[in-house]
Amino acid sequence: MLNPEVYILAIESSCDDTAAAVLCNDKVLSNVVANQLVHTQYGGVVPELASRAHQQNIVPVIDAALKKANISKEQLSAIAFTQGPGLMGSLLVGSSFAKSMALALNIPLIAVNHMQAHILAHFIDEEGYDKPEFPFIALTISGGHTQIVRVDNYFDMTIIGETTDDAVGEAFDKTAKILGLPYPGGPLVDKNAQLGNPKAFKFTKPKVPGLDFSFSGLKTAILYFIQKNKAENPNFIDENINDICASIQYTIIEILMDKLKMAVKETGIKQIAIGGGVSANSGIRNTLKEAEAKYGWKTFVPKFEYTTDNAAMIGIVGYQKFLSQNFENASVVSKARIQF
Repeated sequence: MLNPEVYILAIESSCDDTAAAVLCNDKVLSNVVANQLVHTQYGGVVPELASRAHQQNIVPVIDAALKKANISKEQLSAIAFTQGPGLMGSLLVGSSFAKSMALALNIPLIAVNHMQAHILAHFIDEEGYDKPEFPFIALTISGGHTQIVRVDNYFDMTIIGETTDDAVGEAFDKTAKILGLPYPGGPLVDKNAQLGNPKAFKFTKPKVPGLDFSFSGLKTAILYFIQKNKAENPNFIDENINDICASIQYTIIEILMDKLKMAVKETGIKQIAIGGGVSANSGIRNTLKEAEAKYGWKTFVPKFEYTTDNAAMIGIVGYQKFLSQNFENASVVSKARIQF
């Protein structure tokens, strides 16, 4: 018989955040994240610097997670880690540590798909947050991914739409760069957008068949729009920054909502859950909440700290895998690209 109290140590190291969390069943006892400020000066994540920073951060972050959870490593039931997708050097730091620690403690090792974790973060037991019922539609939006996923069970997921080129998070960050905003620019676009008129400037939405997305054309259109207007008025960005950000954000949200409406129509599923770093965007959150009344949807927006890369979401997948005894041995390999 399974111990009613399952303690999972979760490790997330897919990109530039070193994170560790401890869960007791589906409740988060600690969720610690060490950010890497070194990338700011380069305007993006430098993979080699990221993996080095993970090596420096991983021991203190795990130590902090255990202390904050007020448990000893001997109480752990299993260790879950991000297998992929992500930067290979970063993933290897997390997986190597997880393997070594699981071996030393003689406890199970659990490999987790980072994108599944963004979706299953909704199943963390958090006061004031409802859990979706199966089946539901998940919109996973981040710096590297844009996907519409049909979720029939914890591990029965089907991608029914995805980006054919750039991810939505990349579109936000590249837009910010064009506007001269520092990295990471996505949150700054959102901040300025809240003060602007979303109908001030019109951008054409790309015509992509089915449930797939494309953001490269919009990115190019924004670049040409800024270049043209700056040629006529060198102060164009400074004088219109809020309206520009609001108009771009409005267009991106419209693209996402058009596809979601199509997905609901095709599947008949009216439960919508968002996840991934871009789901922290206030415009997307508000629009999705408005859709409840407008379209009769039931929408699920995760707690802010579970949107960006974090280990708590790895832990909830680890817990579900623990219940089904879905373990790995030390030969499991990290994967920069990985499917559901």
